[in-house]
Amino acid sequence: MSLIKYSIEYPIKTSISILYKRLTTPSGLSEWFADNVNIKNDVLTFYWDGSEEDAIILKMKKHEFIRFQWVDDEGEEKYFEFFIQVHNMTKDISLIVTDFAEDEQEKEDGIQLWDKQIDNLKNAIGI
Repeated sequence: MSLIKYSIEYPIKTSISILYKRLTTPSGLSEWFADNVNIKNDVLTFYWDGSEEDAIILKMKKHEFIRFQWVDDEGEEKYFEFFIQVHNMTKDISLIVTDFAEDEQEKEDGIQLWDKQIDNLKNAIGI
């Protein structure tokens, strides 16, 4: 099955270091992405309303990006990524979220979910 890769850009008015901490640490992710996040043996476990899902970090570069893959998707070209973009002229910061969907409806649902999650992130940061 062919996956649809999509990216969404969100302006974030904060510092790179504050944003990066919220995207890469269990405590930071617990503030907005999941109810709780634990890490053990390089596997992050995300907890939501009685369910849990494990992810691994595929790649990361300090203060630039982190790419996760759900353990259930291992071996597939499927991941989700948080990329911090600094605009050259204005120095404004944007968070670019990249994810995959199996069809257009799943893509639309995914965008709505990311919109809600990024609103939670902005609230956690205080913006």
